[in-house]
Amino acid sequence: MWLDRDRIVAESVTGPSTGRTSEVALPSRERRPPTIGDMEPRRILVVDDEPELRSMLRRYLRAEGFAVVESTTGQDALVRCKNSPPDLVILDVGLPDIDGFEVLRAIRTESDVAVILLTARSEEIDRIVGLTVGADDYVAKPFSPRELIARINAVLRRGRIGGRPAEERLEFAGLIIDVAAREVHGEDGPIELTTLEFDLLASMAASPNRVFTRAQLLERVWGWDYFGVDRVVDVHIGAIRKALGDDPSDPRFIATVRGVGYKFVGRPR
Repeated sequence: MWLDRDRIVAESVTGPSTGRTSEVALPSRERRPPTIGDMEPRRILVVDDEPELRSMLRRYLRAEGFAVVESTTGQDALVRCKNSPPDLVILDVGLPDIDGFEVLRAIRTESDVAVILLTARSEEIDRIVGLTVGADDYVAKPFSPRELIARINAVLRRGRIGGRPAEERLEFAGLIIDVAAREVHGEDGPIELTTLEFDLLASMAASPNRVFTRAQLLERVWGWDYFGVDRVVDVHIGAIRKALGDDPSDPRFIATVRGVGYKFVGRPR
């Protein structure tokens, strides 16, 4: 990757032997960061050891009104996340000190901050691992900066997506979902879920026995402008089942409707 005036020319990360390059026009000027009253612009932590990539992302993100903080190592990123939590993290998987998946695992022990993974690996198994660990989205290099900006905006808007349950407390045999407090309690006590997992569970539980397609769940929870594949729904459903101790072959809470999608089958109290 090298700079050429107002362009970034990036060699394909699939390997120098391919000789493939892509050109991306950079924005000509930065916008004033948007504020509402005394609100600060949303902060994005970019974690990547490539200076050219960080420079490109910094320019694009600032042009969109975001405040940008940068880290070049996983350890530094963890310190920054703890001391001054950002609104979203763009995290490269191939860091020089700690694998990006491990950084994400560490983040998830203390925070539900939105995380988008960047990686040169395009295999499905890597996407599944990232989503299982707790990533909100996954972008393979090389990528369009404009697409990344769109994904960032989509992830940040999820907290305002409609379709969430109106009830503040959903009670079922063996399960209580406190929507207002964003807490889930089972028969043995509190159940830890990520932000996405909670939203997915609460959205389905608000309409018991209704069958949802993957596309419908993507729109309700991820937003209509989600760019990824619908397999992400299966990954998070699996994580929810594991957290609830729910057996998919004899479900108490989430049942698979083959060829269609899923439905919540919990018995109301």
